[in-house]
Amino acid sequence: CHDTTGTMIRIFLTYIISVNWVISFVSPFVLPARLGKLAPSLSLLSETALNIQKLDQTHGDKPRIVLVAGFESFNRDLYQRAAKEAGVELTVFADSDIRADTSVNNDDLGVNPVFAKAMNEADAFIGSLVFDYDDVIVVERYAKGITGPRFVFECATEIMSLNKVGSFSMNQKGGASGPPAPVKKVLSMFSSGKEEDKISGYLKFLKIGPTLLQYVPGEKAGDLKTWLETYRYWNQGGLQNVKSMLQLVSDSCKNKQDRETLKLPELQVTPDIGLIHPLRQEMNYLESPASYMEWRLSKSTYDLAAKQKFQMAPSKAPKVAILLYRKHVITEQRYLYDLITMMEAQGVIPVPIFINGVEAHTIVRDLLTSKDEIQAVQRGHCSREPTYQANMAVCVDAVVNTIGFPLVGGPAGSIEAGRNLDVSKKLLRDMNVPYIVSGPLLLQSIPQWKSNGVLGLQSVVLYSLPELDGAIDTVVLGGLVGDKIALVPERVRKLTSRVKQWVALRNTPPKDRKIAIQLYGFPPNVGAVGTAALLDVPRSLENLLKRLDEEGYDVGDFVDDPESSGESLVAALSVLCEDSVISAGTKTMQAAVDAKIDRAKVGDETVAATLAKPGGGLGGSVVRSKSVSMDDLEKVVGKYMMKKIRRAWPGNEKGPGVSSQGDLIVSGIQIGNIWITVQPLLGIEGDPMRLLFERDLTPHPQYCAAYEFMRLDESEGGIGAQAVVHFGMHGTEEWLPGQSLGNDRQSWSDELIGDLPNIYIYAANNPSESILAKRRGYGTIVSYNVPPYGRAGLYLELANLKDLVDEHRQGRVNNEMEESDDNDLKSAIWSSVLKSGIMKDIPLYLNPSDKGTLVESADLPEMLSTATFNDWLARLSDYLVELQARLFSSGLHVLGDEPSDKELMSFIEAYFGDKLEQHDPHEIIFAWRKEKKEGETENQLSGFLNFVGKLFDFTDQSEVDRPAITNDAYEILDLLSATTEEMDSVVQGLNGGYIPAAPGG
Repeated sequence: CHDTTGTMIRIFLTYIISVNWVISFVSPFVLPARLGKLAPSLSLLSETALNIQKLDQTHGDKPRIVLVAGFESFNRDLYQRAAKEAGVELTVFADSDIRADTSVNNDDLGVNPVFAKAMNEADAFIGSLVFDYDDVIVVERYAKGITGPRFVFECATEIMSLNKVGSFSMNQKGGASGPPAPVKKVLSMFSSGKEEDKISGYLKFLKIGPTLLQYVPGEKAGDLKTWLETYRYWNQGGLQNVKSMLQLVSDSCKNKQDRETLKLPELQVTPDIGLIHPLRQEMNYLESPASYMEWRLSKSTYDLAAKQKFQMAPSKAPKVAILLYRKHVITEQRYLYDLITMMEAQGVIPVPIFINGVEAHTIVRDLLTSKDEIQAVQRGHCSREPTYQANMAVCVDAVVNTIGFPLVGGPAGSIEAGRNLDVSKKLLRDMNVPYIVSGPLLLQSIPQWKSNGVLGLQSVVLYSLPELDGAIDTVVLGGLVGDKIALVPERVRKLTSRVKQWVALRNTPPKDRKIAIQLYGFPPNVGAVGTAALLDVPRSLENLLKRLDEEGYDVGDFVDDPESSGESLVAALSVLCEDSVISAGTKTMQAAVDAKIDRAKVGDETVAATLAKPGGGLGGSVVRSKSVSMDDLEKVVGKYMMKKIRRAWPGNEKGPGVSSQGDLIVSGIQIGNIWITVQPLLGIEGDPMRLLFERDLTPHPQYCAAYEFMRLDESEGGIGAQAVVHFGMHGTEEWLPGQSLGNDRQSWSDELIGDLPNIYIYAANNPSESILAKRRGYGTIVSYNVPPYGRAGLYLELANLKDLVDEHRQGRVNNEMEESDDNDLKSAIWSSVLKSGIMKDIPLYLNPSDKGTLVESADLPEMLSTATFNDWLARLSDYLVELQARLFSSGLHVLGDEPSDKELMSFIEAYFGDKLEQHDPHEIIFAWRKEKKEGETENQLSGFLNFVGKLFDFTDQSEVDRPAITNDAYEILDLLSATTEEMDSVVQGLNGGYIPAAPGG
């Protein structure tokens, strides 16, 4: 019985250690390390970075221990202090100390010679948080040579198998993967039963492992207990626990007969979850958000703050949950308290919850709620999980995660390799508050970030993985300074100001919200105002204004006016963008629009016809503009940024958008509380794309003025916009000079968008550029679908050409063509090729091997051989067939509109081609629409039957009888019809709510 129990526990513990390590910085993107080289090449071998003990000293009887701390270089001092107090010889390396340079050759990895020497002489090894591909190879190579104990925690899977203490080893070869059934049963007792909660269950199990092992006889059980106790001290962290861990490691280096009976201090346990505050540094951690808020809002706490001259946010301030890394709390990282202090001073009440990192989703699910979620539960729109703890939970206005990684599983990801995105989206959708990931860099120093932006693995942790959950507005809060984590106060203010603006937007009634809508207009003066890739901007703008009216926004008389149109609004904005109108200044702008309306009414063909409608079709909208002097601009951008502007644009070289009086002109159309404008030109005369590609350049003054005026409060002469909606792919703000990733104060995109929520409507087929708008421009991306595709077909001259080619080829096949007819047909074909302009695509040469014999004359040369012509004709025929079958976007997409039956049929025919055979696209679409209208009740019943069918291994017969091609077509039609969700997401963003992530945005 004892042997069976011991084997079961050993197998189980080996399993949980080697699968997806459960405690700290591991993610599906870096496990195993061979998935890619994601870590940046950091500075190596600096005096501060190494700070290691000399290795040529006399060692005496002390075992030599090497500790590779991986990401945790900021804990180096703590480890060395613990070693000194424990009387242990310890050499500490961070991940940046392992290699002296980088190499793709595994046999020449540029290993730091100091590291190599230390590893070769080591008696014991401790490794943690090692993931970089090359680092893993180096550590694996050198650690294998250490014959003493090896303790590897929270690393890439390749080196987890190096764990070895005495007769206990984790290098298990062969055997089935996963724990046996009895162990799974034991594990289920430590979690909620949900797949996403299993890792949290592991943490609970680990706490009792050593207690269980003391009842298991045998040498291996004793060695395993040593490993597990070592890990427990390591995981709890702190000076005393690390000291005890090092004593255990040191003792395990000795022969068994020489080992001492260590009387180690009791493990100092920090709760897995708790709440901290600078005013409570000498007090116990609070164990629930509810108890924290009770303390935080109490009169005694405000009295304590006043006594200590600690600035507290007002009790009515926004409440923001801040998820912190527990290990940083244990190791007393000062930045945590600095962050809370700064947020309080900026008028936000932080709810700072520390966690291990793997259970972030359980905090959102069980201990947090929101006003929207409370109302949804009351109305029956959503239900609470049984794990929700009402007496411990608090209502918050936003969630900020400083740890990064996915919400579910955090650094460890999912135990079943799935990312549980559906789980995180449901939790965040039910909460319906902004979810922001923002924290200091743990892999880069502040100078490295300032000079190179956020790199490699750090960008995956802080941006890529959280964005899959729908995280927005990532702000880099600081980074490493030497071996310490430090904040940049200005970046904390940026985060806090953006959070406050989202909450303010949410708390403002729709009728009072002031919204700016920004259209694109490049290149200038060529009719490009109100254009976007694959998007019908005028009709989309019209749809948005109508939807805003339905939601209670003030859109003036636009919706009530039957003559109003988005096309007219765009036409009026085009007038405001004319050079002559800008030069005349703001006082004459309304008159300029009115004059265009009058000219349109008398039939002036040089004016947009849509302005001939009553009132110009503008729905009562009026011009709202402002002249901004350079001195006015300095008041809003500050002296530092203004100095850069004046240096780049001296004297009269102010760039575009300047009146004849030298004022910077900002203009738009006001309709109710909605201000519609055109994004300012970014270009420089003669070189319009220059600013997009020169990092050190500065946007021209009018560009800066346009954004500042849009954000400036009405009381100070601005628009006072609470949010901006940017229409279509793409704009220019996200391309402004500054950091490539991880905005800082010097990044112009960061400066100009400021704290303004930015709802960015972007084409779904261009995620590589929409991600720039999201990261550099703080864009909350709402993707719009591209228009349905269809086959291009042939028309006009190309259709005539194909008929001629087919006639010629058919005549040759049947030998029915006289020589004179053949020559006439050849001439007709050549003439048609010249008319259609495809000679460059299918050139004809007298001698195909000689490119100098290109035929360019109007008539075919007499010396052209029949064989050469026929070969060319075959290529021409193939080209026309390819052209005819080519896919193209049919028309432009209208935001929020469902495709018409004609568009759907075109797409279905293009997608399936000949596979349709006997299936009529009309019938498929008709049947699909009929099924779609069958009602919610029947759909729910169908879903229930499918669920039961999966349980009992049978399938709904209706699905079996439906042809496979029809099932595929239905899925495509469902996806195409989901375009109605686009407008819902824009409205959701303007409500300050959560927008789920999706492919493309």
